Amino acid sequence: MPIYQKLNEELLQNLCSVVADTNDGITGGQIGKYLAAANINDPFPGATKRDRLFEALKVKQNNDNCSNNIFNFLIKVMSPVNYVKNPELFEFRRQGINRVLLFAGYELNKNGEFKLVDSVKNLDDAQNRADKLTAELQNRKVHNEVLKYCKPELLQENYFHAVLEAVKGIAGRMREMTGLTSDGSELIEEALKISNPYIIINSFRTDTEKSEQSGFSNLLKGVFGMFRNITAHAAKIEWPILAEEAFDLLTLVSLVHKKLDKAIIIKLK
Repeated sequence: MPIYQKLNEELLQNLCSVVADTNDGITGGQIGKYLAAANINDPFPGATKRDRLFEALKVKQNNDNCSNNIFNFLIKVMSPVNYVKNPELFEFRRQGINRVLLFAGYELNKNGEFKLVDSVKNLDDAQNRADKLTAELQNRKVHNEVLKYCKPELLQENYFHAVLEAVKGIAGRMREMTGLTSDGSELIEEALKISNPYIIINSFRTDTEKSEQSGFSNLLKGVFGMFRNITAHAAKIEWPILAEEAFDLLTLVSLVHKKLDKAIIIKLK
């Protein structure tokens, strides 16, 4: 293996966000397993998955003064034999890893091997998309939870991945609010159900208010249904979203977060 230069911390954080994603990333147990297999210490096993992985990889590359062992870890995680029963998940994770590493001039191929490539050529385009998206959304006074997804690494090809991550952010927030661990329609149904809900978006006394709660639940199910399909990751990876569509979709995500800001937590899991 050639000597790989150290990855900057922002890139490494984004990489860990992909590999240890709450919904689509490797589990806590797998993090420990693959770190051990790559001879990398695990200094914070009790931290969140992303923070745990980031700290372990950061310390290792600082000690080594190169990122070789980070790539060794990724090779173990992305060995195609691990995905024989779920090749869609392999491709989903591979594309996510490449969206980050292409900025450093590396690419993971379909054999689970890394190769050196030219640094991503559309960095300026991605930054321009991020700037344009941020400016338009700020003009619309969208929720801050939405603005954090206006990042160049999510906008290399089009606006799809920024919108996807923003939608995933809704689920993450609802899990934090309720203590639930489910995802998609199951999470929404459980959190907002009319009988014994975890969250209510109004005083929940009249039939009209209960109807509003039901409508909000159906709205969320529709949004999730457009983007989130845990068992078929590859289905919409190549869906091109244009700027105007992204503005409208992210404004809708903002509306959801503003509703959640005012929501009342009835119980915790």
